[in-house]
Parts: sequence; structure tokens; C-alpha cells
Amino acid sequence: MNKDLTVGSPSKILWRFCLPLFGSIIFQQLYNVADSLVAGKFVSENALAAVGNGYEITLIFIAFAFGCNIGCSVITANYFGARRYADMRTAVHTTLIASAVLCSILMIIGWTQCRNLLRLINTPDEIIDDSLLYLNIYILGLPFLFFYNVATGIFSALGDSRTPFIFLAISSTSNIAMDIFFVTAFKMGVAGVAWATFICQSISCIFSIIIVLRRIAKIRSDEDEGESKLFSLPILGKISAIAIPSILQQSFISVGNIVIQGVINGFGTSVMAGYSAAVKLNNLVITSLTTLGNGVSNYTAQNLGAGKRERIKPGFFAAGKLVWIICIPFIIIYCTAGRYLLLLFMEQTSTEAIGTGMQFLRIISPFYLVVSIKLVADGVLRGAGKMGRFMAATFTDLILRVLLAVFLSKVFGTTGIWSAWPIGWCIATIISVIFFFKGEWNKKTPPDSKNPAS
Repeated sequence: MNKDLTVGSPSKILWRFCLPLFGSIIFQQLYNVADSLVAGKFVSENALAAVGNGYEITLIFIAFAFGCNIGCSVITANYFGARRYADMRTAVHTTLIASAVLCSILMIIGWTQCRNLLRLINTPDEIIDDSLLYLNIYILGLPFLFFYNVATGIFSALGDSRTPFIFLAISSTSNIAMDIFFVTAFKMGVAGVAWATFICQSISCIFSIIIVLRRIAKIRSDEDEGESKLFSLPILGKISAIAIPSILQQSFISVGNIVIQGVINGFGTSVMAGYSAAVKLNNLVITSLTTLGNGVSNYTAQNLGAGKRERIKPGFFAAGKLVWIICIPFIIIYCTAGRYLLLLFMEQTSTEAIGTGMQFLRIISPFYLVVSIKLVADGVLRGAGKMGRFMAATFTDLILRVLLAVFLSKVFGTTGIWSAWPIGWCIATIISVIFFFKGEWNKKTPPDSKNPAS
């Protein structure tokens, strides 16, 4: 059901909208968690390392899909809030066409360059073939990844966070069952977990696209200015103004993670396996918080489109409370019971790998309270089209994390690598929050800049 985010209590609206988003991303992360879990428990430690190693490269592709998602979502939400429904439909059609072209290019690059990327990050010889196999199957499913992300972005733009949640709940639980079935019954190893993800994601994508296209076709009003277009260069430009910085953000983060992965690979497969398991648990939280930030972007875009900028600041504080409530249980669980979560991915005998994972979680997790505020502030900046400020904070975090990980690893070993995360997060959070409080939504005078879709 479509939901107008411009009316009602900002706190209640955001909580009702964002909680299903949180549930959705939990199930979304089960895809990757399930792959590593099954590989580690039912195949081998090397298989876990191979899937985790390949996962760092898949994040580059996910970055592009995420950019298409957020670009379409922000502009669509803005048009929806402004009741410009013909432009809203044009934005959706334009994004789908542009995403198809971009996806085709990435598939060609992926199939020709993945082995080189694996060599670049010092992938050990004993796992490079499995890592490449996992990546090749993953790349085959890129169209489903892209179109599914666009569909979920549209649902969110319309204020509907429940439909994506239902799709993900079904597909991710099915993925776990298929992972186990392919690996245990068919003895397919790493290929089995990759094909299971491919099948479940493709089915989810097809149904999502069908439903979202039907829904936007039905949105009409007496004020609708005419029929939508199949493609619009001006609207593509507006989408790109949001999407490209988001893609660059996620891409550079992925490249930074690949550099860090290369440093970690120098410590051996046991450390790689421990990091692979722990970083999945970390990404579960960070991706969840990022998705909640995307929800704040949709809230911001709809309200700015409707000319209700006074609702932005209360929404920021409401979202801040929400992310802290979500973070605290994760911090407690990771610091006190993280070992039992890591044992889901590996055997009791993998003592070095488990020790590595616990060290990572105990250093990183307390700072979720810091980075969560950054991601909420980023959500406002992105929803308002303030992409220069958004990128400044993001690149500060990334550059610091990569440089410090490389430098501190030489002095403190793996402890130095993990310590780079909190330092980058703290400094970048200060920058994002400063930018938020300097925004025109905190001023009584009329805003100088136009909203993203104007």
C-alpha cells in the first residue's frame, strides 16, 4: 500500500515506514550469510574463505545496483510528494532502461576481469578457482539484482516498505533451504550456494517488477499533467545527480574493502575465514542502518517535494532514536555471544578463525552507536540532493579507514586493521552531523536551492 510520508507525526510515520525496511534488509543479508554459513559448515573452511573473498568483489556490483535504487527512489519520492505522477512514472521507466544498459556493461567487465581482481587482492591459489566460480554465477544473476533493487526503491518512494519485506522474507528463507539442498544432496560445493542465490533472487525480482509496474500505472489524479514518457534525458540527469554520487560512494567503499581484504589475505586463510564470518555479521548491521538511512532519504524527498521542510528536523531525531534502539541489542550480542554466531559459519576446531572474528566484533560493534547517526544524517543530505556534502563525509571515512588499515596492520597486526573502522566512523560522523545542522531545514528563511526533482 502506498503511504504519504508528508502527513502525520514524523516519529510515528518514520517508525512505521522504517521498521519493515529493517526487517527487509535482515532477510536480504540472509542471502550472503546463508552462502557463507553453508559453505563453512557443509563444505570446508577454504570454501568459506572463497565465498567471503568473492563477496568483497560482489560489493562493487551491489554498489551500482544500490545507486540505481537510491537515484530512482529519491526522485520518484519527490515527484510523488509533489503529486507530479506523470513525471514519477517517467522516472521509473527511465531508470529501468538505464539500469539495463549499465548492467550489461558490468556483466561484460565482470566476466573478463574477475580473475585479475582476485589476483590483485592476493587471493591464495587454493581458493581462487572456487572464488571465481562463485563470482561467475553471481554475475549471471546481475540483471535480477539490478531490477530488484530498482523495484524496492520504487516501493520505498511510494511509502510502501511492507511489500519488499514480504518478498524478501519468502525468498531468503527459501534460499537457505536451497543452499543446504544443493550442497548436501547434489554435492555442488561453492557452485551450489551461488546457484541457490541466483534462483531465489530471480523469482523475487520478477514478481517485484510486475507488481510495482502495475501499481504505478494506477496512480492517477485530476491534477496529473499528462501521459508519462518511456525515457527522458532531463529526468535521467536528475536521477544521475543522486545515483552517481551514491554509486561512487559504494564503489569506493567496495574498492577500499578490497584493499583491506588484500591486507587481510596476507595473514593466511584462517584469518581470512574469521574475518569473512565476522564481516558478514558486521555488514548485517551496517547495511540495515544504511537501509534505514535510505528510508530517511525517501521521507526527506517526499516532504521537500510537498514543501514541508519543517518536518525534516523532527524526522532526523526520530530516526536517531530508532537506530540506537536497533544498535544496542547487536552490540550486546556481538560482544558477549559473538562466538556462538561465528560457530554458525565454522567448526569448533577453527580456533584461530574464531579468535579473529571475536577480536573484530569486539573492536567494531560499540561504535555502531556513532556510525548510525552518520547514516541518518546522510539520509537527509541525500534526500535533499546535497550530494557534495554527503560525499565529503563518506570519502573522509573511506580514505581514513583504508590508509589506517594499511599503516596500522604493519604495527599492530590484525588489531590495527580493525581499529581503522572506529576512527574513520567517528570523524565522518562529526562532518555529516555538522552538514545536517547547517541545512536550510534548520533555518527560518526560505531555502535557497530547489528540491532534487524540481
